[in-house]
Amino acid sequence: MTITIYHNPDCGTSRNTLAIIRQSGEEPEVVEYLKNPPSRERLVELIAAMGMTPRELLREKGTPYAELNLGDPKWTDDEIVDFMLAHPILINRPIVLTPLGTVLARPSEAVLDILPNPDIGPFTKEDGEVVIDASGRRV
Repeated sequence: MTITIYHNPDCGTSRNTLAIIRQSGEEPEVVEYLKNPPSRERLVELIAAMGMTPRELLREKGTPYAELNLGDPKWTDDEIVDFMLAHPILINRPIVLTPLGTVLARPSEAVLDILPNPDIGPFTKEDGEVVIDASGRRV
């Protein structure tokens, strides 16, 4: 089974998502997308697979979003993809692909909806937030 995560190790949400995947018994292919950005074709495929628009995938926090005036509606989807390719930090993360689907795992527990084995037992995020309690129930 192949699971791929487009990951930023500096992002808590991305680290939590990776931990959930591993706790499910899978070792995903980890793509550090800031070091190895997706091709234009792959990025467009990912956006389509998530049922999003490029604008919906844009990350604002900690990026050149404001400096590039990306909130302006004048930018086309193709132009937004161009900005993401030029500045991969603009791609929101983590993006996870499994045989069951593709999601932007924000919040990180959204990945449970596409894991082949979502019964991972208790799970608590790095910040102490309980996602799955001791009885195996999503909180």
